[in-house]
Amino acid sequence: MTDTLVPATRPVAPNFVEDGGGAPRPAKRPPLRALARRRPRHFHLADALVLAGSLAASMSLTWVVFYQLTFLAGASGYLICSGLAFLAIYYGANRYLFGASAAADRVVAALVTLCAGGVVFALALVVGFLAVKGYHLVSWSFLTHDQKGVGELASASSGGISHAIVGTLEQVGLAVAIGAPAGVITAIFLNEVKGRFTRAVRTVVTAMSALPSVVAGLFIYVVVVVGLGYHYRGFAGSLALSIMLLPNVTRTTEEVLKVVHDSLREAATALGAPHWRTVWSVVLPTARSGLATAVLLGVARIVGETAPLIMTVFGNTVMNANPFANRGQEALPLFIFDKAQSSQAADIERAFAAGLVLVVFVLVFFVLARIIAAIRPGTLGIVRDRLRVRPKEGLA
Repeated sequence: MTDTLVPATRPVAPNFVEDGGGAPRPAKRPPLRALARRRPRHFHLADALVLAGSLAASMSLTWVVFYQLTFLAGASGYLICSGLAFLAIYYGANRYLFGASAAADRVVAALVTLCAGGVVFALALVVGFLAVKGYHLVSWSFLTHDQKGVGELASASSGGISHAIVGTLEQVGLAVAIGAPAGVITAIFLNEVKGRFTRAVRTVVTAMSALPSVVAGLFIYVVVVVGLGYHYRGFAGSLALSIMLLPNVTRTTEEVLKVVHDSLREAATALGAPHWRTVWSVVLPTARSGLATAVLLGVARIVGETAPLIMTVFGNTVMNANPFANRGQEALPLFIFDKAQSSQAADIERAFAAGLVLVVFVLVFFVLARIIAAIRPGTLGIVRDRLRVRPKEGLA
């Protein structure tokens, strides 16, 4: 019996492989296409280098063409041409390195990021401009006093906007109380009930979405102020704002209700729940966050409107905390409009300060609304039960 000799194998470095003759040779490195990421959230060093190189190349190429080879000028044109050149160069580089699908994904991501950055930049410019122009007037006195006794030649620090803040809060609050429930009920009718007049109601809601704000003010002025002799007051302005709020809440709520899966409705029906109970206890709680978003979008639509208030509220220089009183009431948009067209520098400064207060007010309102919308059903009941003081047991 002969022993079979097995040749000893020598260790090979991890970066080398043996060829046919047994000599080690360098392993073939994987192609760059194999390194392309599978998911958009993965962003490696190679991606950052390609992005930075494309950005530098686009800005340099645009500078040469824009300022050296042509007679073009202007920062805005340079930025637009640089953005277009960046997208083209970025797509070509990613297509060469990682393939067409990865290049398309990254170019779309870059385009969306550029658009989002442009929106944030424009918003920052507006808020920053208002802050620079009006921050020096915003004080406790400015927020707690009205314009009573303030003359044309008074300084900018005289008086305040408390009457306008109260008027805006009351008018917008009443408009939401009127328009938001009506919009939600209309959306439930369009998406859940689907009655005979669904098409007609949807057509009217769509037409109301394109209704100019001044038309809503004219309608309330003719029907309520003149027709019913209701005179100028805050409630008339709330009616005009609710007309503008209604179609926005309706259309957004309808789209939100469409997202609720039909399996939830079928499960509730299988358990014997009637249709109204299914909508109230299943559909609406599921779409709670979307409903809050719908109301927020509606408030954003009406909070800065001025045209409807000119013909319904009329304005006032003193405090009027009763929106149903038979006299005019001030609002922040109306105050800004009135002071901005004045020839006095002090009034223009007050307009900038009031605009800054309006922006901060909207920001705070949106944050509070999102916090309230994020509260889960039953959370308030759990907190109430934990804070409830149990009665002491009697002594034996």
